[in-house]
Amino acid sequence: MLMSQSEIAARIPHQGSMCLLQEVRELDEQHIVCTTRTHLDAANPMRENGRMGAALGIEYAAQAMALHCALQQQQGERPRGGYLTSVRDVQLHAETLDASSEPLTVRAERIAASEQTAMYQFSLHAGESLLVQGRIAAMLDVAAPSQT
Repeated sequence: MLMSQSEIAARIPHQGSMCLLQEVRELDEQHIVCTTRTHLDAANPMRENGRMGAALGIEYAAQAMALHCALQQQQGERPRGGYLTSVRDVQLHAETLDASSEPLTVRAERIAASEQTAMYQFSLHAGESLLVQGRIAAMLDVAAPSQT
């Protein structure tokens, strides 16, 4: 294990039970692999009607992307905020994330990045079973759009 859940939470805005990733297993300049069992927690705040729909895998992937971006910054730099701008080519290969008692493996690989944007392809597996895959993009270091 390269990082624990408390170390992850120190680097992303998601705190408490919304910090969904528990461990970093692999990390380099282009990709990150995280594992978690939070999808099996009955108190998970994303659970609806007793289940974790597979589309929630997008949030797991977004947190992996946010963590990877944060870890690419220089030591001591202010953490960069951001927000998702697109989710594309998502394929749901399962109905729920919690059908198996296996831990989730969340993989995110950077496919494009600039000072203000990042795009990643992602996949979530439970054991050998592919659950969700797709691409996500985010704007970095900008204020969220105002609500009017």
